Amino acid sequence: MVTYLGFLAAILTTVAFLPQVLKTFKTKKTNDLSLITYILLTVGMLLWGLYGFLNNDIPLVLANAITFLLSMSILVLKVKNDLM
Repeated sequence: MVTYLGFLAAILTTVAFLPQVLKTFKTKKTNDLSLITYILLTVGMLLWGLYGFLNNDIPLVLANAITFLLSMSILVLKVKNDLM
């Protein structure tokens, strides 16, 4: 039962991040997004994923791996747009 709860939490938190990613890629506008927030979020997702891996917690690993990739994609776009 605990694993199902973990998977549900993982799905909801990952899916909740998707609209921001889609909007950012569609508009290519990142000027209102905080660079520091996305750096911290991306590093945090990486660390949570590592924590989940070390604890053999599959929902934690999957959710954070996917969210890490989504966050990293926005971070790359943000850095790219800030340099222009």
